[in-house]
Amino acid sequence: MNALLFAQIQAQQNPGFVAEHPLLLVVLLVVAMGCLIVLFVFFNFVQLWIQSFLTGAKIGIVDMVRMKLCKVDYAMIVRQKIALVQAGVKVSTQEMEAHYLSRGNVQRVAGAVIAAHKAGMDLPWRVAAAIDLAGRDIYEAVKRSVDPKVIDCPDPSKGRATLDGVCKNGIQLKARARVTVRTKLDRLVGGATEETIIARVGEGIVKAIGSAEHHTDVLANPNLISQAVLRNSLDSQTAFEIVSIDVAEIDVGQNIGANLQADQAAADLRVAQANAEKRRALAVALEQEMRAKVEENRAQVVLAEAEVPRAIAQAFRDGHLGVMDYYNLKNLQADTQMRSAISGAGTNDRSDRNLA
Repeated sequence: MNALLFAQIQAQQNPGFVAEHPLLLVVLLVVAMGCLIVLFVFFNFVQLWIQSFLTGAKIGIVDMVRMKLCKVDYAMIVRQKIALVQAGVKVSTQEMEAHYLSRGNVQRVAGAVIAAHKAGMDLPWRVAAAIDLAGRDIYEAVKRSVDPKVIDCPDPSKGRATLDGVCKNGIQLKARARVTVRTKLDRLVGGATEETIIARVGEGIVKAIGSAEHHTDVLANPNLISQAVLRNSLDSQTAFEIVSIDVAEIDVGQNIGANLQADQAAADLRVAQANAEKRRALAVALEQEMRAKVEENRAQVVLAEAEVPRAIAQAFRDGHLGVMDYYNLKNLQADTQMRSAISGAGTNDRSDRNLA
């Protein structure tokens, strides 16, 4: 500034001074441009620097210029550092820059750390940044640690409205529960999510209903389900702590036991009918087989009867049977037929026709 003032004074006193010293003119222009740049930088960062200085954030203009050159949102970093300092949280500017360059959400992490500090919870910046980089919403997690969240079980968005269980007496119960959970920050990284809580609670409710002897016991005291589920430590290895399980609704469904017995009886009836039909078919086949054997035996009788006339004729030829013997045989047959007719038997002897 002194050199520029000196050159101006010399130019006024001696108009040809500048023309005689061209190098001095170049130097003056460079100095003027440097002053303009300094003033631009100063006025661009002075407001944030003043805020940082007054709040004790201790972020200088040089640090802001460095962040600007590193393509870091220096204004956001300064404001978040001021908020952290005012809240009494000690975090270095380099850690905040590193988290920003790691594509983390500095604002959410700073808000979560401040909220945890105000609530008396121990949440270092390093842990909060790791949770944020892992894909979890750290601010929402801290919020759920202070204000517990209520989860519907089952989840209505999955298409199921109730959890169905069957008591030992065969009566179906349809239940719907509401689970109050609190986020555990120390288990947020690597811990199971809400889906695991819903699945475990649903399994526990169905198991508790199934272990009940009578459905009226559950209807009279739904708290039996909550107590049975809470005793199973369903929140182990998860990012949440179950505060309470409340049965919001429980209704009586179908008589599953009676339906199963009816279905079993119908199945047994069909099996019995099939077995009876099998036995009937076997009996019909055996009857047909016996009839065939009867016809076969009758054929053998006819063949045997056909041999009688031949035997009589052979007896006549051999002289073993005389005429009187033949007539005595005929008389005997006639007496037999008469007696049969009198007795009502009505016997039709094929041997008589053969002899005739």
